[in-house]
Amino acid sequence: MLAETLFVFIFGLLWGSFANVVIYRYPKGQGVAFPRSRCPKCETSIAWYDNIPVLSWLILRGRCRHCKGSISWRYPAVELLTGALFAAVFVRFGISWSTLEYLVFVWGLVVVSFIDLELMILPDIFTLSGIVLGLAGAALNPERDFMSSLYGVLMGGGFLWLVAYLYLLVRKEEGMGGGDIKLLAWIGAVLGWTSVPRSEE
Repeated sequence: MLAETLFVFIFGLLWGSFANVVIYRYPKGQGVAFPRSRCPKCETSIAWYDNIPVLSWLILRGRCRHCKGSISWRYPAVELLTGALFAAVFVRFGISWSTLEYLVFVWGLVVVSFIDLELMILPDIFTLSGIVLGLAGAALNPERDFMSSLYGVLMGGGFLWLVAYLYLLVRKEEGMGGGDIKLLAWIGAVLGWTSVPRSEE
């Protein structure tokens, strides 16, 4: 079990590295597959040996090999967080369809969380796609209940929509973005309606 968990952790580090690419490029309208990773300061392409998750950042002491410009702590933090979450999901659910679903879920949450922290936006491509995938997974995965997933979408998104609507009626101004509504609906779609009250606390 330890060897398998370590493998999943390393797998998570690699997906964390890709998450960093998405976090940086997607809000800028740039492609996430091409071109190769570049230094955000001098834009020099990064060699594969300088792009090893966490390790390369530590060896280079958080600086570009070429221009010596600083590279944000966010990069190793996202990689470590993703690796730890992947390992935690595997330890909890083992080899199962639920594990596959939750790995996709936590990866998406890491991406949108860091985009939201930096830019205060929650891209629809993640939240709306997450709702669809959550519902589809519940319909296909015998380990999950579709109605619980559907109620989760309605309770999660519906509750925040009602709060936002009442705030608009009272204050005559918007107090909550639509991204938060869709985020909670996404969480409900994947974790079921029983997760919604805990998400709102």
